[in-house]
Amino acid sequence: MEVSAQVKQQRLRQSAGSKRYEVEHRTEATDPDDRWLALLMHAAFFLLLGASLARFLLRHPGEDRTPWIIALSVALAALYLLGPALGSRPTPRRLARLGVLVAVWMVLVVLAPSFAWCAVPLFYTGLRLLPPRAAFALVALLTVFVVAAQLRLAHGFDPNLVLAPPAVAATATAVFVHMQRQGVRQRELIDDLLRTRRELAATERREGTLAERQRLSMEIHDTLAQGLSSQQMLLQAADRTWEADPATARRHVRTATGIAERNLAEARRFVHDLAPADLAEGGGLEAALRALATRETAQAQGLLTVRCHVEGTPHAALPGRVQSALLRIAQGALANVKEHADATEAALTLTHLDDRTVLDIADNGRGFTPPAPAVALRRTRGAATSRPAAGVRGHGLPAMRARLHQLGGTLTIESAPGDGTVVSAEVPLPAPSSSPAPSSSPEEPS
Repeated sequence: MEVSAQVKQQRLRQSAGSKRYEVEHRTEATDPDDRWLALLMHAAFFLLLGASLARFLLRHPGEDRTPWIIALSVALAALYLLGPALGSRPTPRRLARLGVLVAVWMVLVVLAPSFAWCAVPLFYTGLRLLPPRAAFALVALLTVFVVAAQLRLAHGFDPNLVLAPPAVAATATAVFVHMQRQGVRQRELIDDLLRTRRELAATERREGTLAERQRLSMEIHDTLAQGLSSQQMLLQAADRTWEADPATARRHVRTATGIAERNLAEARRFVHDLAPADLAEGGGLEAALRALATRETAQAQGLLTVRCHVEGTPHAALPGRVQSALLRIAQGALANVKEHADATEAALTLTHLDDRTVLDIADNGRGFTPPAPAVALRRTRGAATSRPAAGVRGHGLPAMRARLHQLGGTLTIESAPGDGTVVSAEVPLPAPSSSPAPSSSPEEPS
């Protein structure tokens, strides 16, 4: 079991190393700076190769090994063009050509030590093409040949020639590997950033979908659902009185038809995210609340009287979102009064204060026990995503709280069984810009 675990760990390390190796070479293939560096090293190789051949021909003219040096130099250039110079992807054919290239270079160094300077571009080629361990082994081998060639050219032992090439090779290798790994880390960081941006965009789309779902649920509850409930009661009343009092029954049907027409208009408006119909007719929130009170009184046919009062004057026109939210809250509260409170009177009171606007909806109905604040908060947070169980009503108050929460407002409910209900919706307003007070005249007493 232990041997099997060790084998698995070794395979995982090899897999991780191969993946990192693929990432490094993919980074090199897409990095423009790496391409420029590759072009520079290729140019340096041919420049050093030409300089080494020229030095040999000038220093050793007419020697028997000259044809071999020239032929090997041409072969070395051709192998470099066919192999490493054409790309950095480590294909088997390119690796084989790199091996032949290094072998030819070694022969050249043995015949003419001045060709040792061509090892510098070969260092870079090996580090680009080979895995780390193989590349380090190749760098060490090339360094040994460079040291041997320099000692031959010096015709004697020189500690500087023995220590300097390995130090330079180690430094260059460390710098190259560090830069390569930094490039890989940057590429991974960019990939993580792009992935995070995609996840953030998906999260924003989901939040937008939930917000739109919440808006539609509140609009449907405050308009279509309440209208359908009123139509149901009117049509049931018409059915009961159709034979005994046809005129009253027809009046109920006409009232239900008017509610249906108004609900159809509201549905078309909130699908397109437009203001409620009462606000679209002009006159502002005050006129819309008065029209709502008049309409609800007429539809109740003497069973409920709704009055509207406005106190104070706003310093500036209320924002459209505030007007729409307060009107929808008034509609939902009156729908609850008609359906649950068994009240005969209700009052809408809109109060404009310096820093806030308050809408009170009061009735003289049967009242109820309001939910605890913690329970109300949980219902508010779940109003957009949760659905009540079958047969359970009560989406209106959470929807009101959700509307006010979006505006930074609060909803307060004061009620008790048998004492009626007062629903207060409070929305804070931005402070009016205060102009500087005029300076007192010098003649006025201070």
